Amino acid sequence: MSDLPKRVLIAEEGPREGFQSEKRVIPVADKVRLIEALADTGLKHINCVSYVNPKRVPTMADAEEVASKIRQKPGIEYSALWLNQQGLERALRGPLHVDGGVRVTASDTFSRKNIGKSVPDAMVEQRMSLKTFKDRGMPVEWGIILGAFGCNYEGELSTELILQRVQLALDEAELAGFKLKGIKLTDAMGWATPRSVERLIGAVRNKWPELEIALHLHDTRGTGQATAYAGLRMGVTKFDASIAGLGGCPFAATDGAAGNICTEDFAFMCEEMGVETGLDIDRLIEAARLAEEVVGRPLPGHVMRGGTLTAAKQRANA
Repeated sequence: MSDLPKRVLIAEEGPREGFQSEKRVIPVADKVRLIEALADTGLKHINCVSYVNPKRVPTMADAEEVASKIRQKPGIEYSALWLNQQGLERALRGPLHVDGGVRVTASDTFSRKNIGKSVPDAMVEQRMSLKTFKDRGMPVEWGIILGAFGCNYEGELSTELILQRVQLALDEAELAGFKLKGIKLTDAMGWATPRSVERLIGAVRNKWPELEIALHLHDTRGTGQATAYAGLRMGVTKFDASIAGLGGCPFAATDGAAGNICTEDFAFMCEEMGVETGLDIDRLIEAARLAEEVVGRPLPGHVMRGGTLTAAKQRANA
C-alpha cells in the first residue's frame, strides 16, 4: 500500500515511558511541568505515569502524587499504565484515564523479566483485570502484543507465534464478553525494521482484516522513523511516540538509546508529507527542550536542534 493516510493520531509516551527509564528520580514538579507543557501542543493522549512496583521501577514511586497534581485540560486523555491487578486497582483509584485492554507478551522470557510472570500465568491475572472492567462497565477495545518484532532474550520471533498471541488476546477478550476493535504491536527492544513491520502488519490484516492496527516503535537501532514510515505506507493511523525520544523499557536488556520514536520528529515528517497530526511542531520543540532540561542530559531528538523547514525557509528568505 503506497497511499499515506490523511491524518494520524500520535499518543505521547514520554512522561511515563521516558521517566521510568531514567537513572535518577525526577522531581514531581518537573514531571508535572512537562506533562502540562505537552498539553499545550495539540496532543489528545498523554501517558503520564506507571502504577508499577516501586522496588522494580523507583522512578515511578511518586505515581499517585504526580497524577494528583496535573492540572488537566478538557479534551485531553491523561492516562496511566498498569501491568497487573494490583496496578490496575491503584490506577482506578486515581484521577487519570485507565485504558481497558488485553496485554499479551510475545516471548515468555520477556514476560518474566517485564512483569515477573510467564505468559500463561500473566493471562490468568489478565482475567481478573477483564472481570474488573466488565463489573465496572468499562470498555475493552484493544489487544497489545508486547515485544512483537523480536526479543533480546529469545531472538527472532516467528510471525506464526505473533499471530497466536493475537488470537490469544482476541480469545481472552471474547471469554470476558468483549470484542476487540484493534491490535497494538509494540517493539520495546527495537527489533523492528521496515520489512518486518510490513510483513507482520500484512499477516495480521490477512487473518483479521477487520482489526485496526496501532504501532509502538522504538528507535534503539536508529530505524524508528523508517519503521514508522513503513507503518504509514501500510495505512496505520495510530502511533505512540515520546517527546525528544525519551525513554525505553528498563527490562528490555537494551544498551544505548532505547527510547520511543521521537514525537516532534515523527510529527514533522508526517506534516511535511501532507499527513495531518493536529500538533503544533514549534510547541513540541519547546516541550522537547524542556524534557532535556528536566533530565539534565542531551536527548536524541533532531527537530528540536535543526528546527522546522518553515523556520529554515524564513531564515533563507531573510
